Amino acid sequence: MATSFPPAEPATSQRVPLGVRLHQFWRRVTEGLELTQLWSQFETEARASYRLYSHDVAAKTPEGLTRRGRRLHVVKEFFWAVLEKMSPARRVLLIAALVMLVFPSGGFSYHDSAHDLHVVELDFHFWGGLLLFLLLMLEIADRVVMKRDLQIAREIQTWLLPGAPPQIPGLSIAYATRPANTVAGDYYDVFPRPGKTNEENRVMFAVADVAGKSIPAAMLMATFQASLKTLSTAQVALPELVANMNKYACSNSQGGLRFTTAFLAEYDTARRIFTYINAGHNNPILRRSSGLIERLDVGGLPIGIQPEAKYESASVALAPGDWLIIFTDGLVEAVNAKDEDFDEPRLLSSLEAGVSATPEELLRRLMASLDLFVGSTPQHDDVTCLLVKAE
Repeated sequence: MATSFPPAEPATSQRVPLGVRLHQFWRRVTEGLELTQLWSQFETEARASYRLYSHDVAAKTPEGLTRRGRRLHVVKEFFWAVLEKMSPARRVLLIAALVMLVFPSGGFSYHDSAHDLHVVELDFHFWGGLLLFLLLMLEIADRVVMKRDLQIAREIQTWLLPGAPPQIPGLSIAYATRPANTVAGDYYDVFPRPGKTNEENRVMFAVADVAGKSIPAAMLMATFQASLKTLSTAQVALPELVANMNKYACSNSQGGLRFTTAFLAEYDTARRIFTYINAGHNNPILRRSSGLIERLDVGGLPIGIQPEAKYESASVALAPGDWLIIFTDGLVEAVNAKDEDFDEPRLLSSLEAGVSATPEELLRRLMASLDLFVGSTPQHDDVTCLLVKAE
């Protein structure tokens, strides 16, 4: 017995309205950002690019030029500042494209064997634009590869930094870091330093700032972290530990050019004693429960400058209600659109307003205050802050 089926319905393709497609295209291009956000992003990137090129131009602009001569010189040096950042092959492509865009379109004529006249038109503008597009594709490919490598470097660097703050008797801790670029030269850590006996166990605190930015600083930061973790296992006093780190760093600092400022300390949980060395770092702020402000400034030179440098330690007792703020210069030297520094008075003001809060709450308020101050102004240095509250 034959089985009959109902006739298949004809397939209908639903055409997406043009307005919807244009909206989807715009959303994909802008990733959902509003026009104000797009402008802010462009402004930030434009300022960063301007600083990159203007630094080269300013370095090669002599004094005493007339206004017209200065303008011509700036245009010439700006052109070379852009050109020298490309490979020789891409420089040729750029020059060829610019020449084609400047010259008008042209052509030539010829006669074939039958004596017919043939005219060939050349649209130099089209070919110049095509060369610029090709150059753009090559630069984008480089950027994508570099961005991928930087992302991998950032992930590796994240592994080197601590996760949740450790539980330390008598202390509450919070910390955060913000790189100026994809990877940073700032380092912070809090970890146990075992002694020969349980009574000699300490907790190590470290905040450091490597001179420079981006990949070179990040590599030295990793070296600093490795040397600290390795050398801190030795049963030596803090001054000897820092001296050993300094000798090791001097062998990799390019004659002192790649130095590191650092604040290193160990905390005795039984006696509530905080022993520290300040190696050329920003002076941490110790706010007593009474409101008295102390600066932890005892130490020596930054690490990596002189192999035989000596370091002196000092100790302070932490009482309930005391606050300790350890930070890098990127925090107090963060600038706004008026080129004003965030500076220490604002940091102290944030501290005074949040003395009754937990370190996590105070750190959140401090970073929010910093964001409000700088706005969309790009920053030139990494920001790291470690807060300690004695209980």
